[in-house]
Amino acid sequence: MANASHTVDLALSLAPDAPERLTLPHFLEDVSTRHASRIALRFGNTDTRYAELATNARRWAASLVELGVEPGERVAILISNRPEWAAAAFGAAQAGAIVVPVSTFATPEERDFILRHADASFLLMQRHLVGRDFVAELLGSHRELETAPVHALELKGLPDLRGIACLEAGEAPSAFEPRQAFLERGAQLPDPRVQEISDAVGPDDSGLMIYTSGTTDRPKGVLHSHKAAVIQSWRMGEFLGLVPEDVVFTAQPFFWTAGISMSLGATLAAGAKLLLQETFDPEAALDCIETERATTVHAWPHQEKAMAEHASAAGRDFSPLHRVEFDSALAPLAGLKEDVWGIYASYGMTETFTLASALPSWATAEERTRNSGPPLPGMEIRIVDPESGEACAVEQRGEIIVRGVTLMQRYWKVPLENVLDRDGFFHTGDGGYMDRAGLLHWKGRLSGMIKTGGANVSPLEVEKAASNLPAIKAAVAVGVPHPTLGEALVLCVVPTEGNAIDEGALRTKLRERLATYKVPRQILVIEEADAPTTGTQKLRTDAMRGLALERLAAAGTEIAGHRFGHEPRN
Repeated sequence: MANASHTVDLALSLAPDAPERLTLPHFLEDVSTRHASRIALRFGNTDTRYAELATNARRWAASLVELGVEPGERVAILISNRPEWAAAAFGAAQAGAIVVPVSTFATPEERDFILRHADASFLLMQRHLVGRDFVAELLGSHRELETAPVHALELKGLPDLRGIACLEAGEAPSAFEPRQAFLERGAQLPDPRVQEISDAVGPDDSGLMIYTSGTTDRPKGVLHSHKAAVIQSWRMGEFLGLVPEDVVFTAQPFFWTAGISMSLGATLAAGAKLLLQETFDPEAALDCIETERATTVHAWPHQEKAMAEHASAAGRDFSPLHRVEFDSALAPLAGLKEDVWGIYASYGMTETFTLASALPSWATAEERTRNSGPPLPGMEIRIVDPESGEACAVEQRGEIIVRGVTLMQRYWKVPLENVLDRDGFFHTGDGGYMDRAGLLHWKGRLSGMIKTGGANVSPLEVEKAASNLPAIKAAVAVGVPHPTLGEALVLCVVPTEGNAIDEGALRTKLRERLATYKVPRQILVIEEADAPTTGTQKLRTDAMRGLALERLAAAGTEIAGHRFGHEPRN
């Protein structure tokens, strides 16, 4: 049956046997005890050893407790990939709070929405990042901060926010307490008091709330238990095959689940070293990977491509690097000769705290080809008809639904019955099927499918085929209304800086990679400055579709006998 629960031999051999230790406080205690003297984090020229990370987290926890933070309160963190993010997050968890990572990409409006929607009581933040001044932005939105007393805030727009601690407050108003002063608050708190609160945290207690980067609506607050994050951290360390001697470079931000579990959590679980940079810059990343002799790189394909195409890439020594996908743009620079490691035979989302199904990264290339692996231990995946909800047969396509140990507890402020079905399954909106070997095959978003000329086309498949080609920074496939086709498939591409796109050559390449009916009817080149994006720098599909219609109408473009801009009036 397609609805059977399947497992793979991926037992948590590194994790402690006691299930009660599946909390963020116990996770840090376990890894810092096991690897006390090893370097956990390297940020520029600063090293943080495992024992030091545990000490720093305890200081953040003590100050939050001293300021009256109660278990279950939300503590927001607006900090980039720095050691302070890890210390603040683990510290808030030790205080019993729910950690709310805030995207450093978020606009002021989006950031205010998250803080308000989460009912955040405290904000732990940095001031400057890539030309932005977060203090100035908050002052611009909340003038009361100019005169508000420290940790006694009364903001009309953020009524639950009581206090703010800032890494480098500088000459900011007193409402933004400098880090050192904040940390000194807990210095006199007896350590047993913090330990008592920390020990009271249970695996099923709410531990993190991750805000999704929605492209058409407000982001949702995805509430997760402690055990979801901790299980995935132990699991990812093993899934990736990490060992204490590994050196891991990451460009994954810590405000999303991949950054938390695959980068930070997995590295700590293995006792390895994690290389941190506040923001992604291709040359700086190359320098770090080469100088630190990184063995593993976590980056998005467009970031790997930017590094590989950088003028300084050629001639560098990347010989220690062996944990990147064989089809990664970095693979030739690392001298990889065969496909022996890969993580793309997997399926997951924010709601499952990353992966719900996967083959281990060391599975053979043949095993990892064209599938998303079996359900991971403790997870169930079923395929159902999206209309009737009836179970689909083996190899019959339908909607992927999931439940299990790392599934979210709920969406914040959304009734549980509006999220899960009566059997506790989350309906993902993704299409796919289970094969006879019990492997999941993901086939794209059901709601995102483009129906053109009677055929369904996954926009993700078209986008992936285009994004891997030279001179293309990003690609979005959209369907625009067409009187005979239903929808005409249009590909919007954003070129990399300083490059032009030959539309004819691109179309030829796409024909080599895609079935005829999946080749876009029209290709539109959108300059980066004109590309509509979310606060997380993702291209907005809805806005891109509107822009495509405007361009087609303005040019009077004809597709399959229909000229845009000449639609008959009602």
